[in-house]
Amino acid sequence: MRSRRPAPRSTRLTSPRETRRIIDALAELHPQADTELRYGNAFELLVATILSAQSTDERVNMVTPALFARYPDAPSLARAATADLEALIVSTGFFRQKARALIGTASGLVERHGGQVPSDMAALVTLPGVGRKTANVVLGHALGVPGLPVDRHVLRVANRIGIGGSDDPETVESQLCARLPPEMWTRTSDVLILHGRRVCKPSPLCERCPVRPDCRYARSAAARPAARKARHDTRPVRTPRR
Repeated sequence: MRSRRPAPRSTRLTSPRETRRIIDALAELHPQADTELRYGNAFELLVATILSAQSTDERVNMVTPALFARYPDAPSLARAATADLEALIVSTGFFRQKARALIGTASGLVERHGGQVPSDMAALVTLPGVGRKTANVVLGHALGVPGLPVDRHVLRVANRIGIGGSDDPETVESQLCARLPPEMWTRTSDVLILHGRRVCKPSPLCERCPVRPDCRYARSAAARPAARKARHDTRPVRTPRR
């Protein structure tokens, strides 16, 4: 029996003008959209973002005050005893891997960047535990360098609406950046993340969404009942036997 292949994702994306209009509409719905991680400088945001993997911003914000009080900069964190650091971050999950990443990142900052967080993507992603998403968060929010972090919320919302067309975060990042001016990149990520948390959840609240007329998912969902009704209406009427 021939196996059924999944239907390919539609490759037709919204135009640059449509994409900007959609982001502007979502920004009006979420005017306070911003990273919810609390930080005072680029180093603190870098640490907090590494901790946020597989955790919540709320949980990370509960941990970081004591963490930053003990390790306020890269040199002090690079000298941290692993066991002491693990005890401070245990509630964020995966604490052993995160402790290794934090100490490795802090050591890299000290050894290669004078203890400062570089404002360069290529340099950031060489640090342990730092991928493009983390680097873009730090660049866009703490260093004033345009960046568009793509997390699971951005990926889900962008693909549903049709402003993105891939399951790969880097591909969606490239698609969005190509159709939006750099000054909109960070805001776009913040807005899509908040929309994904509040409205476009795994079970979406489409009735609350201002871009429903533009949304590929909403149009498809609306078309399904109509198609079922049409099929039902065109079925031949059987005359009962006498």
